[in-house]
Amino acid sequence: MNGDLLKLIEEKMPSFSKGQRRIATYILEQYDKAAYMTASKLSEIVGVSESTVVRFAIELGFEGYPDFQHSLQTLMRNRLTSFQRMEVSNQLIGEGNVLEKVLFSDAERIRHTLEITNRVSFDQAIDQIVNAENIYIVGVRSSSYLAGFLNYYLRMIFDRVKLLQSTSGSELFEQLLPIRRGDVVIAISFPRYSKSVVHGVEFVKGRGADIIAITDSSQSPIASAADQLLVAQSDMASFVDSLVAPMSIINAMIVALSRRKQEDLDRRLRELEDVWDRYDVYDKKGN
Repeated sequence: MNGDLLKLIEEKMPSFSKGQRRIATYILEQYDKAAYMTASKLSEIVGVSESTVVRFAIELGFEGYPDFQHSLQTLMRNRLTSFQRMEVSNQLIGEGNVLEKVLFSDAERIRHTLEITNRVSFDQAIDQIVNAENIYIVGVRSSSYLAGFLNYYLRMIFDRVKLLQSTSGSELFEQLLPIRRGDVVIAISFPRYSKSVVHGVEFVKGRGADIIAITDSSQSPIASAADQLLVAQSDMASFVDSLVAPMSIINAMIVALSRRKQEDLDRRLRELEDVWDRYDVYDKKGN
């Protein structure tokens, strides 16, 4: 619903009560500010009751105000430029202790991600990866670092892992072309969502591959095509996004996969340790 939220509000404007129209008008004009307001604060700014704000969210089809607020925040993060994102996040952080606020905020994102994670989807994603013919990983821009981290460790567990990298949309599709039924694609995308990943997911869905999406919500543009959806909360930490919760999900996937493939992994790690020792890869002297 994120992409059409403002349009939906405009379309429903005639059916709103007087108080709801005041809320709608404020959001249409100041959605970047409204996105991080509590229902109480928004009601105070607009001059209506808090219950009117909650009913407004339900009228739009949301379960409640928190669900509506999350959708509005995602919309905002997709629309704002990097410069605007920095301005908004600076207002949220204020003049306090930056280190403390950012770390506490990151810890809260991990806690919330644990609450909303679907354990069944997580377990099924692990099964699909273990049983896949080939494992493809795709993530661009800031998500490319998450994809690279996952690729590094999965290659220690499996022989059939391929990290998809590209500088153009056509280049990505060339790498997606060999994907067939029986393969798994792990797609990683967070606001601002990359069109190349969105289109790539649509493409491999048509080829019968299983898709595991690691993204920020069920309204993400890659969520609807996913066979397994792993939701991890992300948010603005300035002009950059906080990706600690997605990294925690990826860490959990690596641990779960290593336990499933423990015997093979143990043998491979022993071989790697011999190679690392032979070529003096790591400093073992310590400090």
